[in-house]
Amino acid sequence: MADNPTALSSKDIRQGPDELALIQAARQNPIIFGELYKRYVNRVYRYLYSRIGNVHEAEDLTAQTFLAAFESFDKFRQDEHFTSWLFSIARHKAMDHFRRRKSAPAIEEMHEIPVENDPLNAVTQSEQAQAMALIIQAIPEKDCELLRLRFLADMSFPEIARFLHRNESAVKKSFYRLLKKLHDQLEDPNE
Repeated sequence: MADNPTALSSKDIRQGPDELALIQAARQNPIIFGELYKRYVNRVYRYLYSRIGNVHEAEDLTAQTFLAAFESFDKFRQDEHFTSWLFSIARHKAMDHFRRRKSAPAIEEMHEIPVENDPLNAVTQSEQAQAMALIIQAIPEKDCELLRLRFLADMSFPEIARFLHRNESAVKKSFYRLLKKLHDQLEDPNE
């Protein structure tokens, strides 16, 4: 698993000295940009799929995101954070897609791929997913975006804060308040 760059944990992907060296190397040799692609493709795809709700369209937008990033890589400033820059491109691609389509699937419409083939587990997960979907329908889009960035894009709080142009502690507070609110509503559906 350690040999597979796409299987790295989110802690391994954060912009550290190895990523800065990779960015510098990619500036010198465009072929090395492929390594950045390998590091981020799954995260970008999950984020876009959660917004689009269609496998083929999410794959297409993921490819468009990386193509745009590659084409404008010379505009990426070293003092920026690559993750925030890349996900800004992905977000813009999703917004362009919605402008063309004029409809966006809600986060509650997303379906998880079953992990096991246990029928009881599938029923339980389905019931929980339906209950959560009803709760999520009521939350604002900015809260859905926070859930997407944290759980689907696997972004750290500092990355989310930079991406949203907010203070890291404010992002953490918002996130944990949202989780508590969702948990409380899931436990007590009368709220």
